[in-house]
Amino acid sequence: MRAGELLRRLDQRFLPPLVRALTGRDAPRPGLLGWVALVSVGAVLLTAVWATGRPPAGDRTVGEVTRVGVGEGDSIPGYLRSAGDELDALPDPAPSASAGSTWALVSLAEYLPPDRLAPVLGDVPVSAVFGRVPLPGRQTQIVRIPAVRVPEDVRAGMVELADRKDREAADYRARGAELTGDAPRERELRQLYDSGAEVAAVEAAAYRAGCSCVYAAVVRAEPARLRTVAARPGVRAVDPAPEVERLDRTVFTPPLPEQEDQVRPPADEQLPSASSVPPPTGRTTPTATPEGTVTSTPAPTAPISPTGPAGATTVAPAPSGASTSGPIDGDDSEPTP
Repeated sequence: MRAGELLRRLDQRFLPPLVRALTGRDAPRPGLLGWVALVSVGAVLLTAVWATGRPPAGDRTVGEVTRVGVGEGDSIPGYLRSAGDELDALPDPAPSASAGSTWALVSLAEYLPPDRLAPVLGDVPVSAVFGRVPLPGRQTQIVRIPAVRVPEDVRAGMVELADRKDREAADYRARGAELTGDAPRERELRQLYDSGAEVAAVEAAAYRAGCSCVYAAVVRAEPARLRTVAARPGVRAVDPAPEVERLDRTVFTPPLPEQEDQVRPPADEQLPSASSVPPPTGRTTPTATPEGTVTSTPAPTAPISPTGPAGATTVAPAPSGASTSGPIDGDDSEPTP
């Protein structure tokens, strides 16, 4: 029973005799007014305590994080089978149903440029894409680009990434130039910064050229349309997530195209074995271990990032009038494809 309903019933029980007594219609009994007042005050206090002790009727998803995709050590074949089985098991909504769509993570079989995404994803509403520059033997950063319009938003996001990577490369070079000593520790750190500058510069050039770097997308559609996407050439898996209610509290970790047997961090062949280097927060491995939304685990020997903490990065603000998938930078809005 709600607090308002309880107070209403108390009013109906005690107010009529009180009014009759005050207006003279009934002869007031000794102590009647005192007892009525006491009971009324006690009822109000009890109702207030009861209402305060109830859990808030606000957002019950606060603090909850939903994870969709793979984790380090997972079997890739097992994940692909599981995603396919879940997609096949999704019930088709009734023809008159107004809400039968579900979020899903689409993993691609290869890295694609922006212009090749539309034929693969078709007319399914897209919220964001995931990408990285696939440099053989090197660790590069996983990025998340909000993309309501494909390929326009993806291209715009890559341009913004290129500018950021240029600044990152310049900062790495500046940090390396400050290390002029010949001690082993300084030599290792200088080599790490030089390596970071080299990778960042290559990433900047690749994104500016609209590279084949996109390998996954977050979409929302009805089960039948998701199955159509899953059957298209170039699509590795469509992992439905009907449990997802808010994207800003969902972590997506798609497998990389080159991962075939098990999810594991790739080795960076150009980095030194710097056991004495402090724990890094810079370049990240493609196998992400997200926290809250989408982040990646630091590379074992990567230099400290000049642009902030490690993790997948949201770039390219949403175009005017369009909504984006939420979350890396505190945005708790939910997209409306």
